[in-house]
Amino acid sequence: MNQPDLFGQPDSGTGLFSGHPQWLSEGAVLFKGALLAEERALLQEIGRISAQRPFRQRLTPGGRPMSVAMTGCGDYVWVTDAAGYRYSPVEPESGLPWPDMPEHWLQLAQKLAAQAGFSGFMPDSCLINRYRPGTGMGLHQDRDEADFRAPIVSFSLGAPVLFRWGGLNRQDPAQDILLEHGDVLVWGGSDRLRFHGVKKLKRFQHPLTGDCRYNLTFRQALSLVC
Repeated sequence: MNQPDLFGQPDSGTGLFSGHPQWLSEGAVLFKGALLAEERALLQEIGRISAQRPFRQRLTPGGRPMSVAMTGCGDYVWVTDAAGYRYSPVEPESGLPWPDMPEHWLQLAQKLAAQAGFSGFMPDSCLINRYRPGTGMGLHQDRDEADFRAPIVSFSLGAPVLFRWGGLNRQDPAQDILLEHGDVLVWGGSDRLRFHGVKKLKRFQHPLTGDCRYNLTFRQALSLVC
């Protein structure tokens, strides 16, 4: 994948974000602080969505509770329970559809994906994870989507955390990447199936989120890339 010009100004009419994105590998880009101008609006929307569909610590198919609490919005949201890992059009507990994805979130995810070289991204799912001190997520691949050609766009808000960026095999070495409030990570292409995870969140007090970290992950879950 050819790396695009990533250094447009916010008022240039290009729709690109200013700053100095960091290329982690051929298909993965970290945009430092890309969401800082949007932080309060994003957190308000998280509050609105979680008031409709509460954060829940879901059970794995083996019956173990996940340490991270989850909710989401869009046409589908990733869930896990005794029936397995899957994308569901409804919240399993209530049987109600998920809240609509805010249009502004969709536009932000699409712009950042395009800036990373993945134009035409059409996310139909946003999983919202809430991390508290001591919670994390082990190395895993995202393989429940219908089409691996679409990238993944991940927003970070609140407390900082170390993100584990591994290889295409579980045993490959992983590097730790600091994700801070307002950062966005985009990965796809040859890096789409890399193993990744989150180290346990350390105690930290953020002025807007307290001791929490929120992660919004946008995926093209069940729609195919055109």
